[in-house]
Amino acid sequence: MTLTLHLVRHAPTLPNVEGRYPRPDEDAPLSAAGRNLAAALRLPPGALAYTSPSRRARETAALAGFPQAVPVSALAEARFGVMAGRTWAELEAAFGEAPRAWIDGLADPHSDLGPPGGETGAAFHARLQTWLATLPERGEAVAFTHAGPLQAALRLTVGLRAVATPPGTVATLRRAGGHWWLTELTGPS
Repeated sequence: MTLTLHLVRHAPTLPNVEGRYPRPDEDAPLSAAGRNLAAALRLPPGALAYTSPSRRARETAALAGFPQAVPVSALAEARFGVMAGRTWAELEAAFGEAPRAWIDGLADPHSDLGPPGGETGAAFHARLQTWLATLPERGEAVAFTHAGPLQAALRLTVGLRAVATPPGTVATLRRAGGHWWLTELTGPS
């Protein structure tokens, strides 16, 4: 039995262009370029579809042909705590080298570190692992999410620790016999 999973990072928003980490109360819509990119995504019609509850992910799903995608809280972006609403330059100016350690902690499935007031790496990855375990044994699924959950899923399934995932990235994984393979990684065209 084989499952094919397409992980899709939502299309661009204004905060993406500004390079800001999202605030918890922020639910930015797609930009005009984001709407165009989402409408151009080519994903398997009829696939089981999931989405982060965020507006940007739901809009991407709808424009890509999956308006009935099921919202799943596990696909929400990481909680960034004190990093939320700031750019990397603002974080370095305010906290020096500390943000690098926070992000490294958040990217580690076994870490009890993360941004103050945000998620730890262990908690963040645990919610993704729990969701991955609920997927069907066979068929095709599409999940519209964010950079953090997409990268966490790649770490958990195929051990990929460093990858660029700009808005509109699609990572295609295949699972058979309990093993995952990355079969395709495409960025926006």
